[in-house]
Amino acid sequence: MAKIQMTTPLVEMDGDEMTRILWKMIKDELLLPYIDLKTEYYDLGLEHRNETDDQVTVDSANATLKYGVAVKCATITPNAARMTEYNLKEMWKSPNGTIRAALDGTVFRAPIIVKGIEPCVKNWEKPITLARHAYGDVYKNTEMKIEKAGKAELVFTDEDGNETRELIHNFAGPGIIQGIHNTDKSIHSFAKACFNYALDTKQDLWFATKDTISKKYDHNFKDIFQEVFDTEYKEAFEKAGIEYFYTLIDDAVARVMKAKGGFIWACKNYDGDVMSDMVSSAFGSLAMMTSVLVSPSGVYEYEAAHGTVQRHYYKHLKGEETSTNSVATIFAWTGALRKRGELDGIKELCDFADKLEKATLKTIESGRMTKDLALITSLTDVTVLNSENFIKEIRKTFEEM
Repeated sequence: MAKIQMTTPLVEMDGDEMTRILWKMIKDELLLPYIDLKTEYYDLGLEHRNETDDQVTVDSANATLKYGVAVKCATITPNAARMTEYNLKEMWKSPNGTIRAALDGTVFRAPIIVKGIEPCVKNWEKPITLARHAYGDVYKNTEMKIEKAGKAELVFTDEDGNETRELIHNFAGPGIIQGIHNTDKSIHSFAKACFNYALDTKQDLWFATKDTISKKYDHNFKDIFQEVFDTEYKEAFEKAGIEYFYTLIDDAVARVMKAKGGFIWACKNYDGDVMSDMVSSAFGSLAMMTSVLVSPSGVYEYEAAHGTVQRHYYKHLKGEETSTNSVATIFAWTGALRKRGELDGIKELCDFADKLEKATLKTIESGRMTKDLALITSLTDVTVLNSENFIKEIRKTFEEM
């Protein structure tokens, strides 16, 4: 069979540890035999980031803005232990954070539903997509330890030199303070990305904050979302037959537990970080979670929602067998290939992505899976496969289809 031809490259961002091993297996077994794969390749492995003073991450983000679609392998965000292990020049920033900032993007995460892996919340029948704001708040905070009694104030000096002050607290003794911020520009981008994604996927959109307590900070998010919806999206939502509504995050959590799923839940940065882990765990596994970064200008970067699977990588280095779940990484590739096909009008590429996803799920549903899924499946007569053989079984299923 002739290979499927691509016209525009994908931006390919390679990564670290066990996911880097899976990355090559997926390409060799599931992609290159069928597609004349065109990618602009960037090595975001920690060694290469260190060699380039992290310039490679910036370059990959700029390439994504140029080509519109990227696929990213999981990468290490270094801590003190990694500084020693990799002999780093400095503790480089999270590549995801750098790319999110460059794309001005919002992260959408959704569980991959497969028969035999039932969610803990029994009434969840459809995926719940978490939309996480990817700028500011606690992730760009400033913190200070207070050693003795004194007055803490929030001070803003505008460009003309005028000061505005708000009392934080009169300390009678030691304590701590934290300053967080956000920008109207970033919140606007977050809102637009959420509304666009809801229209793109034909799903209702929920947005939740704590504006009853945070009457300026959180209320600003609520107001901007409502303004963007009313002025730019209300008619399109009505035409699509989908709904947008705002609720307090307490109410959203209660509603989510009783809902059937099939909607997008938009959250501020920290809320989205925590709730996406809760939803993915309740649906079964972080290794069964898609993640796509969407910019308001329509740029897409697909990745797995999990980390680099460090423990399995160390086993792999010792020559020991691993059973690492590659589903989320496969779905990162299929998501990027489908989007590339949509943007370039290549139906064969979209069809290929659809079929590969179906083959992946069909392999699991037939009882052939990795160890993490075998531990939680309701299927009987299960065959546990190692990392490589699972990918090969998916290829067999794909060929049969």
